[in-house]
Amino acid sequence: MAILVVTGTGTEVGKTVGTAAVAAVAAAAGRSVAVLKPAQTGVRPDERGDADEVVRLAGDSVAAHELARYPEPLAPATAARRSGLAPVHPEEVAEAAAKLETDHDLVLVEGAGGLLVRFDEAGGTLADTARLLGAPVLLVASAGLGTLNTTELTARELATREVRLMGVVIGSWPKAPDLASRCNVADLPVVAGAPLLGAVPEGAGALYPAEFRAGAGGWLAPALGGTWDAAAFAARETV
Repeated sequence: MAILVVTGTGTEVGKTVGTAAVAAVAAAAGRSVAVLKPAQTGVRPDERGDADEVVRLAGDSVAAHELARYPEPLAPATAARRSGLAPVHPEEVAEAAAKLETDHDLVLVEGAGGLLVRFDEAGGTLADTARLLGAPVLLVASAGLGTLNTTELTARELATREVRLMGVVIGSWPKAPDLASRCNVADLPVVAGAPLLGAVPEGAGALYPAEFRAGAGGWLAPALGGTWDAAAFAARETV
C-alpha cells in the first residue's frame, strides 16, 4: 500500500480528516508519509488547503503537495475554466504520486468531492488516476440516510474500472447516531462489497493536533494501521 487514493461519496463527508487520520497512524508507526492534493478549490493563495490541514492534524513529518489551486469552491474542471488557469489531468496526478512514492513509504492522494468529479474538460477524474497507478481506493462515506446509495454507486464504478476498493471509513460518526446511522454500520460493507475500516468521531478535526494523533489509531482498523475493531463497534452501535 505505497499509494492509497482517498475519495468520498461527496463533499463534506470528512475526507480530509479521514486522510489525516490515516497519515497520523502511518507517521506514528515510523513511516514517511506524503499527502497529494491534485486540485484544491475554494481557497486563496495565502490560505491553508486540505493538504495543509492534513499536516496540521497528522504532524509536520507529513509532506504536503498540491498540483493546482483555484479560488472558487467548484468542481476542479469548472474552477479551472472560470479562473483561466490550467486544469490538472489524471496523467499528471499519477506521475506526481509515482514520483513521491520513490521518497515516501506512503503517498495519500486526496481527491476533491466524489470519485467522478472532473479534473479537466476531457472528463478526467480521480478514478482514472487510480487506474493509471494501479492503486487501491479508500472511500470515506457519511454515516446517515442516503449514504448507502452513494457508497454503492461509487463501489460499482470502481468495479467497472477494475480498481480495487480497499474499504470504507465513516468520515464523521455522530455523538448521538440516529436509527439510519446505526443500521448503516451493518449495511455499508454489504453495498460496498468491501470492509468497514473505521469510523472517525464527529468533531475530530477540531481536536488539538496532539489529541487527534493520540486518538487516530483507535478510529481505524488494522488494515490501515489502527486498532479499531469493526465487530465490537457494530455490536455496540447497531440495532
